[in-house]
Amino acid sequence: MARLLKSLGTLFLKERALRPASATAVKLKAWDRARTVHTDADLGSLTRYDESTMVTDWQKKLTPEQFYVTREKGTELPFSGIYLNNTERGMYHCVCCNAPLFSSEKKYNSGTGWPSFSEAHGAQETDECGANILRRPDNSLGCTGTEVICKECDAHLGHVFDDGPPPSGQRFCINSVALKFKPS
Repeated sequence: MARLLKSLGTLFLKERALRPASATAVKLKAWDRARTVHTDADLGSLTRYDESTMVTDWQKKLTPEQFYVTREKGTELPFSGIYLNNTERGMYHCVCCNAPLFSSEKKYNSGTGWPSFSEAHGAQETDECGANILRRPDNSLGCTGTEVICKECDAHLGHVFDDGPPPSGQRFCINSVALKFKPS
């Protein structure tokens, strides 16, 4: 009997090790189906939403280009964005969740073809804990870069580079379709 229990225990551990990471997510009660609690083995998203439900919701809310850029980590063509040459005073918000992201006061012409900002709204010099953006390592283009995402909804916004103007030295290169401008 002891050998049988030991064999079953070993089999259980092997089966558990072979299980895909997404199967380790634990669903909550029926009234909270949209949310999922992720275990250490499934750390794909910063938020805790069931992705299959959210994809449909985002596709209904966004244009195909907005969906491609913000939810599938795409990039709009350079020099094509509606906010590239915008010089009005105001605030740039996330097109997905309306979180304030960048002030027009920190926008500048970098010549790269995308709206560029030297600092995120709510940042205090190098401290971005008050900002609605997060930085995430990005190796998708074959080299190491830093992706900028919305802290509230995980929307892909663009990338940040260390070749911006003083005093921050940062260049937030952001897709226009990921933004919604509100004049002040």
